[in-house]
Amino acid sequence: MGAMDELIGPEVVERLRSAVRSAEPALELSELSDVRASLEGHRLRDRVDLVRDAMLADLPGGFPAARQVVEGVLSVPDFEGWMIWPVTEVVAARALEDGSTAAFDGGLDVLALLTTRLSSEFAIRDMLLARPERALGIIRGWTGHENEHVRRLASEGTRAFLPWAKRVPWLVAHPDATQGILDALHRDPAVYVRRSVANHLNDLSRIDPALVTTTARGWAADPSADTPWVIRHGLRTLIKKADPVALALVGFSGDRLRVDRPQLHETLVRLHEDALTFTARVTNDGDEDATVAIDYSIGFQRFNGTVSPKTFKLASRRLRPGESVTVSKTHSFRRITTRTYYPGPHVVTVQANGVRSEAAHFTVVDPSAVDLPAER
Repeated sequence: MGAMDELIGPEVVERLRSAVRSAEPALELSELSDVRASLEGHRLRDRVDLVRDAMLADLPGGFPAARQVVEGVLSVPDFEGWMIWPVTEVVAARALEDGSTAAFDGGLDVLALLTTRLSSEFAIRDMLLARPERALGIIRGWTGHENEHVRRLASEGTRAFLPWAKRVPWLVAHPDATQGILDALHRDPAVYVRRSVANHLNDLSRIDPALVTTTARGWAADPSADTPWVIRHGLRTLIKKADPVALALVGFSGDRLRVDRPQLHETLVRLHEDALTFTARVTNDGDEDATVAIDYSIGFQRFNGTVSPKTFKLASRRLRPGESVTVSKTHSFRRITTRTYYPGPHVVTVQANGVRSEAAHFTVVDPSAVDLPAER
């Protein structure tokens, strides 16, 4: 089990139980007590579900009663951190079980309260799945909320491809439905909120690139000091795909670029020990100056034998007509928590404004499984 799974462990559940009992001493909460012994061996998402179901069994029926308990426990100082995630799920479940518009709207109100302690972005997906238009009508009103966490929830909770979260097909089918939220928040004073807006815009670029570039162009026409960063971060996928409108919006130019195949310093890389070092030359063959975004992509070997490419930023350069620049990079294959490396054939390419080089091939080897030469 990973460290993330332990974020909701027996001790956290016991603290949650104690916080709820502090607010509602009459509640027995026996299911919440028993569930502590059932968490071992489960992933974080499953633990959330187990705790949610235990709380649903312990709490009195109906949304009004659940709301009263949750709003009461918000006054308990120890009610904080990851224990709040399953509580947000309880609120959504009770509101949807009720079926009334009053309970639906009230559930969103309580999720907004809870998000000031820990994000309600996952629970809100159930509300969006059930009644997307009704939910969005309320969520748009959060863009003017005094609390930055609530404003951020308006953007983050409605992302088309929110990581770890349930997909909401309606949002994918209606990419313009969140336009008002993004327009209201792209100049938000909190970087926390602006980052969410940029990530939301980047999600939409996978669905409707024209909508995204039109939105970015509108923001660029009346920018704040932070607008260029929001646009650049929001267009990052389109920039990697060499979308001409996206490139122009962030100031990149040059339509006759040439990128040579990367030159590798080594073709064997030892798993969890070595790094890959390479250089590549980019040339502006055009008649005008070019402002160039240079990225590199590594095709990583996966556990099932497929190759999965991942693109990384490398450099930005301005090149005169006929000018070349040589860039270099060292990419480590040492053990990290965010990616698992596997031995096998890999490739690396370099691209400039989306113009891609030929691939250079190298092999990642497990030093414990093969004999390697002393000098490579």
